[in-house]
Order: sequence, then structure tokens, then C-alpha cells
Amino acid sequence: MATKAADKIILSRSQDIPFNKLVLSQANVRRVKAGVSIADLAEDIARRTLLQGLSVRAQLDGEGKETGIYEVPTGGRRYRALELLVKQKRLARNAPIPCVIRTEGLGEEDSLAENLQRVALHPLDQFRAFQTLMDKGLSEEDIAARFFVTPAVVKQRLRLASVSSKLLEIYAEDGMNLDMLMAFSVSDSHERQEQVWASLTQPWQKEPYHIRRFLTASSIPAYDKRARFVGLDAYIAAGGPVMRDLFTPDEGGWLGDVPLLERLVSEKLAKAADAVMTEGWKWVEVNVDFLYGHTVGQRRLKAEIVPRTEAEEARYVDLSAEYERLAEEHDTGEEVSEEVDQRLTALLAEIAQLEERPERFDPEEMARAGCYVRVNAEGELRVERGFVRREDEPPVEEIIAEGGTAECDVTQPAAAHAAYTGTSVSQEPEPEDEGMKPLSDRLVMELTTHRTLALRDALARDPDTAFLAVLHVLCLETFYPGAYASCLEISARGTVPVLQEPSLRDCAAASAIVDRHENWRQQMPARATELWDVLVGFDADSRSALFAHSVAGTVNAVHENWNRHNGRLNHADTLAGVLDLDMAAAGWVPTVDNFLGRVTKARILDAVREAKGADAAQRIEHLKKPDMAAHAQELLAGTGWLPELLRKPGHSKGEVPSPANNIAAEADANLPVAAE
Repeated sequence: MATKAADKIILSRSQDIPFNKLVLSQANVRRVKAGVSIADLAEDIARRTLLQGLSVRAQLDGEGKETGIYEVPTGGRRYRALELLVKQKRLARNAPIPCVIRTEGLGEEDSLAENLQRVALHPLDQFRAFQTLMDKGLSEEDIAARFFVTPAVVKQRLRLASVSSKLLEIYAEDGMNLDMLMAFSVSDSHERQEQVWASLTQPWQKEPYHIRRFLTASSIPAYDKRARFVGLDAYIAAGGPVMRDLFTPDEGGWLGDVPLLERLVSEKLAKAADAVMTEGWKWVEVNVDFLYGHTVGQRRLKAEIVPRTEAEEARYVDLSAEYERLAEEHDTGEEVSEEVDQRLTALLAEIAQLEERPERFDPEEMARAGCYVRVNAEGELRVERGFVRREDEPPVEEIIAEGGTAECDVTQPAAAHAAYTGTSVSQEPEPEDEGMKPLSDRLVMELTTHRTLALRDALARDPDTAFLAVLHVLCLETFYPGAYASCLEISARGTVPVLQEPSLRDCAAASAIVDRHENWRQQMPARATELWDVLVGFDADSRSALFAHSVAGTVNAVHENWNRHNGRLNHADTLAGVLDLDMAAAGWVPTVDNFLGRVTKARILDAVREAKGADAAQRIEHLKKPDMAAHAQELLAGTGWLPELLRKPGHSKGEVPSPANNIAAEADANLPVAAE
């Protein structure tokens, strides 16, 4: 049946209306500001002209007659943008504006319909449109300027558009959300992206955190000390790929070619070692890191600090005076100018350079000593100079003092005996003096026994000297390995932990010990025979601090299968209680590497339950162990939770040390939820 002509749709007529004949209508339902600003929209109209006309209605007077003015119920933002261009005299007041003239219905209905029926552009269409504009010659900056976004936003959209086309189609069909797509953009390899997507069989595995972790599993983060040592620029220049996350903080990204990075590290370390070797050392040992305690039993050479030259000293005085003058002049509480700030920074840098003096060693000692070249935790080259191995120590030489009395180097007990008996350390005895025979061994032992008893009695009545004598022994074993220079039969059996992992070197306690030891080492004399006089010159506080440092090196509270002495371990607990030792305050935190990844799932859940409550534990109990450990590390961060072995004596199971007791329970929104 044919449709009647009267039933056909008749569209509202369009007409160009001068701008000064248009006014805003109160029928516009949009009240809340949203989207591009009026100023930005005005700039877009100036660049592209008006892309969409206005919908208007004739204004009627009290008698229902048209006044010649038209109200704008829809397109209010476009009207205000045009109004701004008129005020800026960039558009004529009577410029013709394309309008659709509405006569039926209500203005409010027009406004509501236009806003509700508008379909927002799918994000994928925007990503692809940006890519098309790039392909047609526009730069990222051009696109950013034309659409009023930052270049960073354009980079993000272009990165999303570069994800595997298969994954983009899945995203378009709502098979994954935008956060998941952003996580996949970390990798540039479409093959790898598709492999990871195919491996995500469980809903909880599709969390963006897991996707990023899977994609970067075989890479090295840019904050790794090896990457920082080589430098990102050098790695990229060598052809190394870098994965970057444009949507979350990635601390520099991930380095994808691990063998290349290792090679660059080895080459740079080898070059540094060659330079150190030319200084005249017997050996140089190189490694990214050495086991903790690798220098135990080796003597450290005493270096001479090279003083500043006259010219350097004069420069140092001038720089210090200028810095003090500028600092005093601008110490007003107000912010200093950029020029002054730059000058103060430059002065400090040059002063620090003059204060950091090079070390100078005895060439003869260097010929039997060596150096260790490694990378520290900050990714900087660290050269530790002047270590003498036991097998490289010089042979003992007997010295005949005035009057014919034999003296010797006290680093060997045989030489000490020769000093009393008058015999040589060598196998063949010296010819006897016809007028004076050496004392017999028996008589020497009797006489020195009398002296030993007298020394014991005298020392027992002089506590200060007794303390000094023990300190002397401790310092000999701490700073002069192998030196036999004390008559006290006390052994400071300092041991290195059997589990010597490189990570131990960088823990807070180890770093503090190393720094403290180096500070004391600088104050020790070059030879063990000079140690007593140096200790005598120390004040009481210095002796006490040095004593504590030396005693601390003998502590062994390690649980060892072959050394289960309850008395030793019980005393360690007592000592920890007296010292109020808090391992959380000392810097130990549970991580996947040091604890969570090395215990059962039950223990991981028990830890989370203690620190964060049963709900938090329940929300991760469905995870596989690697993922459970990773989430537990995030949950336990900042809680102060410790395994029982590391807790203060008396803290029972279920009692979490401070500060966890003071942390309010908060919602862990990013925890994976088990599938229903």
C-alpha cells in the first residue's frame, strides 16, 4: 500500500541567521560544565569553522508574534564560543550562523534529545584516528595542539593503537577493558602480547598488574644497578630494546636484551679494571658484586691522603669564603634567585671536589696487594684498593737491635720465641758465642712464667689497662688479620655468615657496619706494632666506641644445623632484648625474594592474616603461589610484620610488632577477587 504524501517526514528548515539575532535560551538542559573549555572550542571554530549548526526557535512576543530574534536551546557552548570570538573582534557581530529552525515540540525536549542521543566516540576509534593523522604527516605536537590535549596524551593514544590488532578487536568487542589494554602496551612485540593473552586462563590473571609482570618477566628493570651502571643511553646506542609503560610510573622501563646488558656491564668493568691495574697493583678482581665478607682474613693497606697543593689550598679558601658570603647575604628566609642558587650549587660542587682527596700507597706494598672492582647498589663503580692476601704477606725478617738483642716482626710466633732464646728463626742455629751461651729452654720458660704471673696480678689491679689490653687484641684481629702482637690469649672469633649472598652487602645493617669499619680503619696505624701507642692516645669515649665495634664483629646468632648450641642462641635472644632490637626498624621488610617466595602458601596467608586481617588473606587465597607472594609483598609493605625468628624476644605468634598495630584497616581495592 502506497504511503500518503502527508505521512512523509518533513525536516526543519535551515537558514543562516546573523549572530546578533541569536540569544541563549533558558530551555538548555546542560547546566554542568564538561568537555573542552569555551576558549578551546572557540579556537577550534576559528581553525575549522563551525562543524555543527545551531538548533534555534523563533522568539515570540506577548501576542505570540515573532520578534525577529531566535533563541538557542541546543548548542549553548557553541554559541558562547562564537560570542567569545565576537568579543575578540575575530568574528563580525552580524556574521551569518548556520541554524536549524525548530517549530514543533519544546525547547527543553530539543536540548535533552541532542545530548542524550549523542554517542561518544569509542576510545579505539580515537586511537586509530590519531594514528591516521600521524600517517598523513601530522606530528604528535600538531595533534595535541589541534585537539587540546598534551603531547603525552597523544603518545599514550598512539601506543594503544600500536597494540596487536587481535587484541584491539577483543577490546572493541568488550573482551578486555581499557586498563588491560594499557598494560599490554608495555611490550612492542605483538607475538608476545598474544602469547600472554592466550595464557591468561583465570579471571584474576587478567589484572593489569599481572599482565605487566608477565610481559616484563624476562627483562631487567631500569632501576637495576647493572642498568644504571651501563646507562640507558649506552644500552640503547648498542641496539638494546627498552619497554616503557606510558600509563603508570615505570622508573625508566625495562631492558629487554639481558645478554647485551651483561656484556656491556662486563666490558665497562673490564675497562675500569685495566685502568686500576696500571696503578701498580699485583692483582685486580672484578665482579658486579662480591659475596659479603669476601675480604675477611686479608690485611688492608694504610693509604696516605694526598694533601692539597698551594694553588688548590688557595682556591679552596677563596671558594669557601665566597660560599659563606653568598649564603649569609641571602639568608633572609626568602627564596633566592635562580642565578644565586646556581652559583651556590657550583661552589659546593667544586669545594667537594677539592675536599675529596686521592689516596697514595707505598709502591712496594702495592706490588703484593690488589683491588676489588664492583658495582654498588646505586649503580656506581666502586674500587676497593689495598688488600693483601695471606699468601702474599712478606716473609718475617729478624732485626738485630743495638746491643745484640734480637727483635723481630711480631706477625709470627716463632720470631717472638727467637727474641727470648737468642736463636735464629732459620733451621740452622747460629754459632754459639764462646763467652756467653744462650739460656736453656727450661730456664726461659721458668723465668717468663714468673713474669706472666706478675703481669696477671698487676693487670688484675688495673682495670683501665686491662680494658685497653683487650681492646688491643680485638683491634689486632679486626684490622690486622694474622698479626700475633698480643700476649693475651683471647681470640675474637669473628665469623662471616655462611650464606654469603651479594644482597647482604646492601642491607642497612651491613652498610652501617662497613662505613663504621672504614672510619676506624682510617684511624689505625700502618703496622700492628704501632697499634698500642695509638690506642693509648685515644680518649675514653673513642676507646669505648672502638671496643663496641670490635666486639660486635664477633657476634654469631646464626641458626646452623651443625652448630646448635642452645646457650649461644639463648644468649643472642638475651642480647637482642637488652638492645631492644627491632628488625623492622633496622630495615628488614618481607619480599618475594627474601621470604614470601620461599615459604608455603599457608605461611604466606598466615603472615597476611596477622598483619592485615582475615579478609585480606581470604581475598588472595585463590591465587597461585607466585602471584600470592607478589600480592602479599604489597600488602605487608609498611606494616612492620616480621617472621617469628626475627621478632623481639617475647613477641608471640599473632602479635604483630609496631607500626602495624597502629595502622588502620583500609580497603585494598586492587586485590584480585576470586571468580564466583
